[in-house]
Amino acid sequence: MTTQIRQQNGISILELKGKIVGTSVSELREVLLPKVEDSDAPRILIDFENVRMIDSSGLGVLIEAHIVAKRKSGRMGAIHVGKHIKNLIVVHRLVHLFEHFDTEEDAVSALSA
Repeated sequence: MTTQIRQQNGISILELKGKIVGTSVSELREVLLPKVEDSDAPRILIDFENVRMIDSSGLGVLIEAHIVAKRKSGRMGAIHVGKHIKNLIVVHRLVHLFEHFDTEEDAVSALSA
């Protein structure tokens, strides 16, 4: 897995690429959690367009980041969630944890508010 991070209007946009399984789960944790923990009110947008697979450990990292962000009055959103990831989120009843947006522009606008 590789991650590219960029900023737009105070939103940290994480563009993930590859599979989030095994050792790449640790990589995700090392990238995502500091972004959430280092901000007073984190605004994180995760772009799943190039993620082919995520396992339950990867979901655990996302849940952990969401909990920390929520505690700090932050928000996390997701765009380009593929069928496999969407099904996994629904099966584990986690759909309510992440704000879903159709486009990056919609997400940045909503998370900036």
